[in-house]
Amino acid sequence: MQLEIGKIYTGKVKGITQYGAFVDIDGGGNGMVHISEIANTFVNEIRDHLTEGQEVRVKVIGINEAGKVSLSIKKAADDSAPQDKPARTAPPRERRSKPNVWEPKQVTPPSEMTFEDMMSHFKQSSEERISDLKRCTDRKNGTRRK
Repeated sequence: MQLEIGKIYTGKVKGITQYGAFVDIDGGGNGMVHISEIANTFVNEIRDHLTEGQEVRVKVIGINEAGKVSLSIKKAADDSAPQDKPARTAPPRERRSKPNVWEPKQVTPPSEMTFEDMMSHFKQSSEERISDLKRCTDRKNGTRRK
C-alpha cells in the first residue's frame, strides 16, 4: 500500500522513544510521530500521552527520499474536529497530473550508464560532499560565509 501525503490513517503504536513514537499503519506501512506532533500542548514525556499497542489516527505529513514516513497525531485530530469557523474558500488551483505520492528514484545500473552519465553523477556527488565538508568545518571554526 502506498501512503499519500495529507491522508489520515489508523494505526497502532509499536514503539516509543525519547523523540517520538513509531506507528504501524493498518493496511501496510509504518512511520514515526515526532514528539512535537503528538499533541497541541507541550509534550515532555511521550508515555503520558501514548502507550504501546494504542490505536491512533495519524496524518501523513511527509515522506523523505529514503522512504521514511513522518506522521502527525495532532494534525489528524485537527482535521477530524468540527470547525466552528466557516471554511475559507481559496481560489481554485490547477490540478496536479499526479497525486503527491512518494516513489523511489529510478536508478540505472552502472552497466547501462554511459561515460557521460557516470561523470555527471560523480561530479554531482563530489560537489555535494565538498559543500557538506565546508559547511561542517565552517561551523567548527565559528566562521560563516557572507
